[in-house]
Amino acid sequence: MKDLILPAVSVAVKFGLASMTALGAVLLAGGAKAADVYSPMVPETQQVVTEEGWTFAVAPYFWAAGISGEVGSFGLPPVDINADFGDIFDHLDFGAMAIGEARYDRYSIFADIMYSKISGSAGTPRGILASSASVSSETFAGLIGAGYSVLESNSGRLDVVVGARVWSVDNDISFSGGILDGVSRNDGATWVDAVAGFRGNYAITPEIYLTGWGLVGAGEADIDWDVAGAVGYRFNDRISAVAGYRALGVDYSSDGFVFDVVQQGPILGLVMRF
Repeated sequence: MKDLILPAVSVAVKFGLASMTALGAVLLAGGAKAADVYSPMVPETQQVVTEEGWTFAVAPYFWAAGISGEVGSFGLPPVDINADFGDIFDHLDFGAMAIGEARYDRYSIFADIMYSKISGSAGTPRGILASSASVSSETFAGLIGAGYSVLESNSGRLDVVVGARVWSVDNDISFSGGILDGVSRNDGATWVDAVAGFRGNYAITPEIYLTGWGLVGAGEADIDWDVAGAVGYRFNDRISAVAGYRALGVDYSSDGFVFDVVQQGPILGLVMRF
């Protein structure tokens, strides 16, 4: 039984658990004036100013990331994985990610949501217990936090931030043909980590700006970290483009479920302000 499940699990962890990295964070901010330098956590897709002085921003984003590390599920020994973005994208069923922020003066509240679903199948040895096994994996990571600008000028801003990230990984495996025809199993875990760090941006010129963040923490995971940096170019007051790199790592294990991975890759984006 263990020899039958292990090849299928290898497909799951390579193409399933890696799914949340198929899309990723775009950091967008910029401008020459302090009023134009928005939070690096939030693209300038939509910016609204209320009478009370609040500003709001929301945006979807894209992250072409691969994954490497060690994962274990269904009570089997952990296996090593190493998949690039092309491998992941071939098995992606659905993915959605978005960032939002509300800011008042030096204070901010922000959220970063990532969800994806991946599926794949593989033949099994000998085909006696089953002729094939299908796997699917749903991964969710949601960060919510608050920040305060400790440095602020006409050229940029540096925020100290604290927050919590919720992870949820759910894996399914089912067999077709042979003795195990129609048999299926489910395994997964949900956990929460506290994180803290910095995020900031700096306008080199009225058109070109730098932006990024660095967060680290722990909780139910042994470590949870997230770093990113990007360069942006503002075409006009409404449209800008950004390119950079992001790396996200987590090390979680409990009751035989292991998710010890690093996800990293380039980030690209087109910012539209309204």
